[in-house]
Amino acid sequence: MTALTLCALILAAAGMGFGIWQWSARRRTLRQLNRMLDRAIAGGFSEDVFDETELSALESRLARFLRGSAAARRTVEREQAAVKALISDISHQTRTPIANLLLYASLLSESDLPPEQREQTQALITQAEKLSFLIQALVKTSRLEAGIVAPVPAPNPVGPLLFGAAEQEEHAAQAKQITLTALPFQGSAAFDPRWTGEALGNVVNNAVKYTPDGGTVTVSAQMLDSFCRVDVADTGPGIPENEQGEIFHRFFRGESTRTAEGVGLGLYLAREILTKQGGYIKVASQPGKGCVFSLYLPRENANPEKAGAGMPETRIVSPVQGKDKR
Repeated sequence: MTALTLCALILAAAGMGFGIWQWSARRRTLRQLNRMLDRAIAGGFSEDVFDETELSALESRLARFLRGSAAARRTVEREQAAVKALISDISHQTRTPIANLLLYASLLSESDLPPEQREQTQALITQAEKLSFLIQALVKTSRLEAGIVAPVPAPNPVGPLLFGAAEQEEHAAQAKQITLTALPFQGSAAFDPRWTGEALGNVVNNAVKYTPDGGTVTVSAQMLDSFCRVDVADTGPGIPENEQGEIFHRFFRGESTRTAEGVGLGLYLAREILTKQGGYIKVASQPGKGCVFSLYLPRENANPEKAGAGMPETRIVSPVQGKDKR
């Protein structure tokens, strides 16, 4: 064996040894990083390496990040607790005064009053009811935004949701000679019945409110690939294109609806409720041709085999007689 061959073997062995050492060092570093992350996830991370290595510097930065995150989380929790307490106080402190306003205004309206004072009393009742609705809507919206309450979606049949929303607005529709129809539907989606019923009820309420006397409002549904779409179609005045992107914002009132009753929270609350459940809402409209509001409910966990069991027949509210047609 020549000296050159021996030198080559020694260099190869040294290179192999260096490679093995580097591989071992990287494995030790990765194991250490894994241990650090495990401790961070478990909430028990603390620095235990204090030297000039890059790993020690990384550990220090991770510790600072986790301390900052913990402080931010505590701040958010304190703010949420403060909001929760404020909402609770507002709800509690205003409930009794508003109820008393409505009670005494109603008693006053039953008295023998001159026509002018009777009209003023009715205005007082209307404004008190509007204030009550506003407080309730603000409380619900704030609780959703703060995460104090949250919809809990689960597989549910969609049909009863449609009929329930139509029934809520049946009296208002009859008063305006509006034909309010809930079409039968056999299908399920994943949604919280209480909160989603409120969202759909707000949309149907808007449709009845802005549809002229003698018009029609139709509530229907159809199954798509990933969503169940619930449509609320009306024969109202429609919404200008430049307002369609704004109507779901808090307190927004369109130019043509400023004189109508309402505070501009119904559609905003509906959007918040649907978003919290993985759904969304959109509108299609042309001025003078009515609107179609579409609520998209996720189909996840829906059970199509049980959908529609025990569903009622289509219900059409008669604008003339105020009775259901089967």
